[in-house]
Amino acid sequence: MAFDAGMMRAVVWEINRAAKDARVEKIQQPQKDEIVITLHSAAQRSDLRLSINAGANNPKLGFTAVAKENPAAAPMLCMLLRKQLGGGKLVQARQIGFDRVCELEFASRDEMGFAITRYLIVEIMGKYSNLLLADENKKIITALHLVDFSTSRLRQILPGMTYELPPAQDKADLFTTDCPTLAAYLAAADASLPLHKFILGRFLGISPLVARELAFRATGRTDTPVGEVQTDALFAAFADFIRIFAENDYVPTLVYGEDDTPVEFCFTELRQYGTGAKTERFPTFGALLDAYFGKRDLAEKIKQRGQDIIHLLSHANARLERKLDVQREELAACDEGETYRLYGDLITANLYQLKRGAETAALPNYYSENCETVTVPLDTRLTPAQNAQRYYKKYNKSKNARVVLTEQIALSEAELRYLATVAAALERTETESDLAEIRHELAVSGYGSRMRGYKPGKNAPVKPMEFRTSGGYRVLCGKNNMQNEFVTFRAAGKLDLWFHVKGCPGSHVVLICDGEEPPERDYTEAATIAATYSKAADGGLVPVDYTRVKNVKKPPASKPGYVTYSTNYTAYVARDEKLCERLRVK
Repeated sequence: MAFDAGMMRAVVWEINRAAKDARVEKIQQPQKDEIVITLHSAAQRSDLRLSINAGANNPKLGFTAVAKENPAAAPMLCMLLRKQLGGGKLVQARQIGFDRVCELEFASRDEMGFAITRYLIVEIMGKYSNLLLADENKKIITALHLVDFSTSRLRQILPGMTYELPPAQDKADLFTTDCPTLAAYLAAADASLPLHKFILGRFLGISPLVARELAFRATGRTDTPVGEVQTDALFAAFADFIRIFAENDYVPTLVYGEDDTPVEFCFTELRQYGTGAKTERFPTFGALLDAYFGKRDLAEKIKQRGQDIIHLLSHANARLERKLDVQREELAACDEGETYRLYGDLITANLYQLKRGAETAALPNYYSENCETVTVPLDTRLTPAQNAQRYYKKYNKSKNARVVLTEQIALSEAELRYLATVAAALERTETESDLAEIRHELAVSGYGSRMRGYKPGKNAPVKPMEFRTSGGYRVLCGKNNMQNEFVTFRAAGKLDLWFHVKGCPGSHVVLICDGEEPPERDYTEAATIAATYSKAADGGLVPVDYTRVKNVKKPPASKPGYVTYSTNYTAYVARDEKLCERLRVK
């Protein structure tokens, strides 16, 4: 779902309502493409975080409740914004036309104390998204993405140039289109063209989602051909759409897919899905955007900052898979060992009949009920007895190889399972410290030499996730193998309860109960946390083993996070991210 012009208008309204005349307290740049401005609103008596993401993947503008970890040294853009906007006041947010462009006007002061005006211009244009800082004359001071003639001949974005809007599209303005004009547009269009495609191609600022919604409200379908559309019905749908913006009658709405993953968001309710999809209304657009972009932003951050780990895991997995293929082929070849033993036995039993120099020998198989004849290949250079010894040596070699290969295959498979736990932990990382812990773990496990530029440093205190059950019990959950060991063997007592999803990588979860018997609800909530923070498949019930911590052991010389346990029970629960979010201690 794209952040469209309708969302931009709704978010601009929310910014003005909550943060107009708010003072700039902090400016941070947690990611390359994201700026977070902390605004103090005297009217609201609170601080508000305004997030501006001008990246190609998840561009957006809006308030956020998510506190993000920032780099130790602020990037140059962040430093310049602090200099130009720090201590200033947000005068107003404005949408330019009905487009995905927002102008944030700030009243600030220069180094001499004179009042100045600065504009922070946000362009949410997919891969062409950008963030620009301009002076009172709209001269560009800097931009997140500079654009010269080699990149675009239509519009350049360089310091000192006057800001220009993105090139206008040859489309009509929905807000100024009357009924006769709409009728003319419909008459000129291809009668077989689906209505939503007509709306998308004809009018400015309309996303595919909104185009389908307008088509549905006008005709009860999204794919109605233009030739079957009643102009009055479509104009009425347009009028209601315009009314939403005129009255600020917004309904922040999120649509979920089958696996409860957010798939669409909008500034109004979406009727096109009927009862076929789960929808949720939010009190603010900030909360809506946090719910939709939360996981995507985290995944993008991990992708950017954990590339070295991702590459290491990918290459290590590929290497181990190739190694396993070779080992399994060699193990399959060991099946011929029994044949070698049989040949040796048959030759030995028939030594008196055999002579040196024969290439083969047809010998009865005494081990078979039917005593069928077996053709045994012979080395003409050897005596019959020597041929028998040759086959016995091959048999013994094959038998020994089977033992070694079986052990090596088990080790390789265990290594693959370990790497799977690291990959699962990588998906649960939330901070730079979490990534540092994974790098340290890999170094301890013998992968340090493969991480380019890795330098072991002082280990920061381990901070696993913490939850509080409905009954008030404390729950600790490891985000990686190092945290898993901390949770299980250092933070927990012997009589606390330990949870782990059965048969796949996941977090160690400990319910701190000091030997008490918690209510069933608390058991279930702890098991749900373990299921949610695991690689168990979505949908259906997830088996979660639980036992006292005293029954959990770590084998000597095993990989970080690897344990064995006994005397366990199994609970079957469903994954529930919303429950975990509600129970989590921030």
